[in-house]
Amino acid sequence: MVEEKETFDVSAHSLVPKHEILEEKDVEAVLTKYGAERRQLPKINKNDPAIKHMKPSKGQVICITRKSETAGKTLYYRVVI
Repeated sequence: MVEEKETFDVSAHSLVPKHEILEEKDVEAVLTKYGAERRQLPKINKNDPAIKHMKPSKGQVICITRKSETAGKTLYYRVVI
């Protein structure tokens, strides 16, 4: 007999910041703004629980919006590996 595993959507948890896949035009704008190349961005694994449900492709850029008591909100960018 095979047991069914209950799945938990970690993206719905209050402590997990908002993650979204950026469109290519937005990626180019971010890279230009910071004078960076895609390969220089921090990495995130496509199987990371926070983004796994989005089914990202290798090379896509994820924007993470974190809430900050001092800055209001901050944006972080990660390239999918």
